[in-house]
Amino acid sequence: MDASKYIQNLKKKVERFKEDTAAEQSSSEPTDPTTPMVKVETLEKGFMIKVFSGENQPGMLVSVLEAFEDMGLDVLEARVSCTDSFSLHAMGVKCLYDLLNTNELTLR
Repeated sequence: MDASKYIQNLKKKVERFKEDTAAEQSSSEPTDPTTPMVKVETLEKGFMIKVFSGENQPGMLVSVLEAFEDMGLDVLEARVSCTDSFSLHAMGVKCLYDLLNTNELTLR
């Protein structure tokens, strides 16, 4: 899969996520403040993910990083705050090893 197809697939996933989130927000049930909010944005050569939870729970960062690994995503840059709440802003790409092996990434 080339990079443009990968980005298009990510955009479709983001749209489905937005639709699902909008449907959940329109329900009359109150939302759980400990449930993390996740925002995914596609970038020219990768993605940006923002995760926020009003309450920092033990193991939250590890869980998020394991989820990235399970999806084959490599984080290139991240900022994390775990004081009272949990906040993570990460930028990355599909597994770099796979990209290099399939010539999807041009190194300069």
